[in-house]
Amino acid sequence: MLNLFIITMSASLLIFLIAFLIAVLIRNNSIVDIIWGLGFVIIALIAFLFSVPSIASQIVFVYVSIWGIRLVVHLTLRNWGKGEDFRYQAMRQKWGKHWVLNSFFQVFIFQWLLMQLVAVPIVLTMTGKSAISPIFLFLGMALWLTGFFFEVVGDWQLNQFKKKKSNKGKLMTTGLWSLTRHPNYFGEATLWWGIVFLAYGVTHNYLVFIGPLTIDFLLLFVSGIPLLEKKYQGRADWRAYAKATPAFFPKIKVG
Repeated sequence: MLNLFIITMSASLLIFLIAFLIAVLIRNNSIVDIIWGLGFVIIALIAFLFSVPSIASQIVFVYVSIWGIRLVVHLTLRNWGKGEDFRYQAMRQKWGKHWVLNSFFQVFIFQWLLMQLVAVPIVLTMTGKSAISPIFLFLGMALWLTGFFFEVVGDWQLNQFKKKKSNKGKLMTTGLWSLTRHPNYFGEATLWWGIVFLAYGVTHNYLVFIGPLTIDFLLLFVSGIPLLEKKYQGRADWRAYAKATPAFFPKIKVG
């Protein structure tokens, strides 16, 4: 098991190092967001190739691959030709002449380390030897499918909203965005809980919970909701929207 972690960590580190060199050349750290999804696909593929195939390992490999490839395509299309994300621009201005070194450790290496935590259930699933029970199998699949639906549909609805020039400067408050202010974040967290129940079903190892707990912490308290909502705090329409719509868990509409 330890050897498998070393192999997947080394492979994902290589991907991040290459991405860092490209980011320095084009002066755009936003590339790390695209590499995030690709890194998980690489980890899942390598772990799967070194595993003894099981129902759980096959499902996790397919789920992670679908999620990761979809994320890479989505972010590439969204960011193409738009320059560096405002978050990384702010970091670059703050770091000044030391932006290269700080980018390496605080952006790329930091996110690589987080990836290793999130990927724990993926690797452990591939080493699991227990037969998964129907409860964990269907619970894991249901959570992943629910999360993937919220993430994909939420992103698609927002993309369609932004395409209309008449919506420039307005808030997206319809569709899934009327149920939660961040359907894509809710979906992201939920699908990873689906992965962890599949992982726990074949390993019975509590370490698998490191993955979704890391994602939840990042989305709820660090780089997800707090950072994104910070720039809207002064807007009256935002305050009205925030008052009527939960930040994370979707509200249930009756009737």
